[in-house]
Amino acid sequence: MRPGARVADALLRLLGRDWAGLALALVPAAVGAWCLALGSGRRVLGGVLCAVALALALGSLRHLVHVARVRVRYPPPGRMVDVGGHRMHVLAEGDSGARPTVVWMPGGHTGGYALYRLHALARERARSVLVDRPGTGWSDAGPFPRTTAAEAVELLTALERAGEQGPYVLVGHSFGGLLMANAARRRPDLVAGLVLLDPTPPEVVAFGPSLPALRYATRDQTALALRRLFGLHALLRRNGTRSPEDPALVLTMIETRTRANCAAASILRELSPAGITRVGWQTVVHDGELGSLPLLLVAPRDLTGGQAIFDAVGDPEERARVRHFFLTVRERSLAASSRGRRVYTPEGTGHDFPDRVPEFVVEVVCSLLDEGEQGAPDPNE
Repeated sequence: MRPGARVADALLRLLGRDWAGLALALVPAAVGAWCLALGSGRRVLGGVLCAVALALALGSLRHLVHVARVRVRYPPPGRMVDVGGHRMHVLAEGDSGARPTVVWMPGGHTGGYALYRLHALARERARSVLVDRPGTGWSDAGPFPRTTAAEAVELLTALERAGEQGPYVLVGHSFGGLLMANAARRRPDLVAGLVLLDPTPPEVVAFGPSLPALRYATRDQTALALRRLFGLHALLRRNGTRSPEDPALVLTMIETRTRANCAAASILRELSPAGITRVGWQTVVHDGELGSLPLLLVAPRDLTGGQAIFDAVGDPEERARVRHFFLTVRERSLAASSRGRRVYTPEGTGHDFPDRVPEFVVEVVCSLLDEGEQGAPDPNE
């Protein structure tokens, strides 16, 4: 590992501890006290530094009180299982019967509760499991650096130690799709099928136009961790139509702990040209690597919702070429299995279709669960 990366991970490891703000406040306090002790013209500077230290300490205490309240208000709804020195949260509900168990993984680097609506629908028809990646939801941060390769192993370990038994149908959205494909590659004996919900194509990261959301992801997550560490939480206004038990609100509250931002800042380094080049041999699932595993690629037919990307390309011919590139690489994951099939999402939906049409997604997943009994479904019906 590069020295710079080691330093960055050490910093993220520190910032991921909710008490770190108090420790950091000691730095300006110590320097300020030293300046005051020297006297003379340094007293003004010393006073300013002591005031800064006091403000940081008060903000940190505010954050610690907030974290304590959230911990009491929202205890883990599932099981906390040890995966080798750190714990992961696993919520499993429903009866599998003779069917495989469905395991969901949301996009980005966020907790499993982000797909709670799909889980709630699926648990009525099958065993359904939400897992919090390390650092997300209720899970511990785990060791740094965070990588997809490590998290694929941790996911499988968490399922085993939670008492879940395969076979599984692994379902992953966006960056979560990359994780689920890695888990399937490592333990094909445990996997009955793979459903990729518009997964992140590594080619987009390595060869596509620079995407601001990815280019600044690590910086933005680190900055957000610092803001939260010193009590600068966004004010969460209660909407009269939004229940305090709303899964999205619950996840938002739980992930105000700084470990969520620090874990994301670490693993999202993979989603850069340099990052995907460095770790691609571990994380990219290549053509044919999944053998004959049933695989469904579920994604929009077009590029709805991506207009900002193409508007940034000035030349019309280049814009058309970029569109062709995105549409082409979206299909690449089909080649990972000889039984890969394409499913188009409802017209007008974009990359966020799991939130917009959860019933459709659950129907697609259940079609794969039923495949063994009813024969292969037509994925385009």
